[in-house]
Amino acid sequence: MSNVKCTHCQLEFDESVMITEEENPDVYFCCNGCQGVYHLLKEDGLESFYEKVGNNTIAPPLEIESDSHSFDLESFKQRYIKTTEEGFSSVDLVIEGIHCAACIWLNEKVLANTEGIVDATINFTNNKAKIIWDEETIPLSKVIDTIRSIGYNAYPYDRSAEDIKATKNKKDYFMRMAIAIFASMNIMMIDIAKYAGFFQGMKEETLHLVHIAEFIFATPVLFYSGWIFFRGAYYGLKNHIVNMDLLVSAGATLTYIYSLFVLFGGRGHSYFDSVAMIITFVLVGKYLEVIGKKNAVDTMDKIRSGVPHEATIVEDGVKRVVALDAIEVGDILEVKRGEKASVDGVLIGSSATFDESSLSGESLPVEKKEGDTIYSGTINSGKVIRYTATKNYANSTLSNIVNLLEDALSSKPEIEDTTNELSKYFSITILLLSLGTFGAWYWWGGDFEQALIVAISVIVIACPCALALATPIASLIGISWAAEKGLLFKEAKFIETFSKADTVVLDKTGTITEGKLEIKKISGDASQEQLRLLYAMSDGSNHPVSLAIKRYLEQKYPDITPIELRHIEQVEGQGIEAYYGDIRVLGGNSRLMKSRGISLDFESEYTLYHFAIDDQLLLSFELDDRLKEGIVELIAYLDSINVEVVMATGDHERVAQRVAQEIALKHYKSALSPIEKANYIKRLKEQGKKVVMVGDGINDALALSYADVAIAMGSGADVALAVSDVVILNNSLQAIQDSFIISRRTFTFIKQNLALSLIYNVITIPIAMAGYVIPLVAALSMSLSSLMVVGNSMRIKIKDNK
Repeated sequence: MSNVKCTHCQLEFDESVMITEEENPDVYFCCNGCQGVYHLLKEDGLESFYEKVGNNTIAPPLEIESDSHSFDLESFKQRYIKTTEEGFSSVDLVIEGIHCAACIWLNEKVLANTEGIVDATINFTNNKAKIIWDEETIPLSKVIDTIRSIGYNAYPYDRSAEDIKATKNKKDYFMRMAIAIFASMNIMMIDIAKYAGFFQGMKEETLHLVHIAEFIFATPVLFYSGWIFFRGAYYGLKNHIVNMDLLVSAGATLTYIYSLFVLFGGRGHSYFDSVAMIITFVLVGKYLEVIGKKNAVDTMDKIRSGVPHEATIVEDGVKRVVALDAIEVGDILEVKRGEKASVDGVLIGSSATFDESSLSGESLPVEKKEGDTIYSGTINSGKVIRYTATKNYANSTLSNIVNLLEDALSSKPEIEDTTNELSKYFSITILLLSLGTFGAWYWWGGDFEQALIVAISVIVIACPCALALATPIASLIGISWAAEKGLLFKEAKFIETFSKADTVVLDKTGTITEGKLEIKKISGDASQEQLRLLYAMSDGSNHPVSLAIKRYLEQKYPDITPIELRHIEQVEGQGIEAYYGDIRVLGGNSRLMKSRGISLDFESEYTLYHFAIDDQLLLSFELDDRLKEGIVELIAYLDSINVEVVMATGDHERVAQRVAQEIALKHYKSALSPIEKANYIKRLKEQGKKVVMVGDGINDALALSYADVAIAMGSGADVALAVSDVVILNNSLQAIQDSFIISRRTFTFIKQNLALSLIYNVITIPIAMAGYVIPLVAALSMSLSSLMVVGNSMRIKIKDNK
């Protein structure tokens, strides 16, 4: 039979396996779920859903077996449900299974037609739904059942403390900024009449009314919108720090006090407009900084959304749904098609297919076989599977990634600490300059008003916010950009270190090559019993050479079984020594054999593995490994940016030389033990080199610890997380190039920002001290300098990858 499309999900299957209906011969369904949803939509008059979907395929309805009554529990209500001002209940949910705008339309339409639901809106970018309902009419469990009845699932959106704080901060700043802008615009309109009066004439009574109007608008700007600066100045002084907030609040307050003096009978001109403008312009710059931080939190939120909120545990054939925190090592978990793995574990059963794009960025599904690792946050794209949990939620891969990114966003590069220290002294210097300027102008001209206004202009124009923003905004954008590309800098300081790196040391096996060796040639002979000893020794090691020997023996001798060995010793960088009774068994490279008194006269351009029993050499294996995709391009790129590349390998000279020639590599070190690799890294650092070490994370752990920046590849996500300073989630060599591009570009922009802020101050402070700038222009100038730094930082992602 030919393939036909499912009437609901549009996926094609053989006609013989489709569900058909006698009364509707033109419809086909791949499962009962699709059939049920189709008729539900038809009964509710929502057939137009299929017109919106068009020819696009959609995921079949999710089969949900968990009990929705848990959504009505008191503990759930206290944690997730809020009450609106009108007395309705409100909850934020993540809708699972949405893939297009038609899915959004369908969910919103069905929820809107459900009695008791007041409002339901869904954000397509993150599938986050905000639902408001009347609890006296419909419980939340029925709302969840309604969503599930049309083939989707919903679970609570658990906002992090950082997200709640960032959102609240953003709203607070926006409200203060909106009031400041509104008041400032009114003051500007009043100023048109005020300044026109200077040229055309204005009565004292009229001018007084103008001052009163400006006072009315400027007061809330200073004391409400500007409250954040007073608060910041207070805490700064409390900790003996002169900061940007003190300069802003001091400048605006002095201007306000002098304007009050003019308003209530003093002679001169009021500057309420300058008060409003100082606060407004600086507040706009601060708001942009808050938006940058909120965007970084949104990146975190996107990664965190990959973690499911519950899991199905199977105990003695009985299934039950539990929270993630209740999962323990050894639990048997069930994951249906379309669901996410909740914790790390190993597969039970013959095979499975998982979408690991949330971790690696690789869009193609990954085939799994029994015993393979299942990572938390990855999606089961095949049949229903079960696996054994090897970690609890707190220690699982995705949880560790979230924690790493949180730490990176909260850490600072060394240059930022230096800049912050400079800002403190800068602020004190500006206050002294302002005081000196006031004294000089008052002594020279005797005009108190002019001296005060010039001094205030010096304070405001030299505000160090541009200097303070120069590093954190750029670092924030750099880290977020890296996270989008599957790169996690454990700390922001590694961006700076990476950008200064001038030497990259690459391990060969698993980094330059794929680490999946194949046997090219075998010399010698061994009995079946001796081969079992070799198999037992290979089975006890995870080194790529041992794994290749083990695969070869299993393929050639399917029924081979290991013999139990004792006194097994891993000889670093050489091989394994073990005993079977009184018989000594050796497996490793030429150095191991020679150190144990076995003479060799064997040379090859391939990796060598020798097997000996007692003092007799039985077998010699020659193994080769394929080069990793992208290694030649990576070497060429590093050469183009003048970064020296060195291959450090435990293999012998001829192998190292052959591989180096194949990838056009000039420098290599061969026959190095793990300790010798570490000592080589140490010597490079003593020569003043900034070293990035890329290894496998297991055999190279010591060398990685000596490097300025460590990257572990090809050894599993858990090892990479533990050892790496920069975590590469997709295990791609292109990611190393991306790390250099992002870190160098970010650090370049940090230096640009610092240069811009310093040049700005060098030019504008003398102009302000000379009396050519009024406070209003000073506030505008200072805010423009902050916006210039923020705008320049936003350019970091605009890169042609040259």
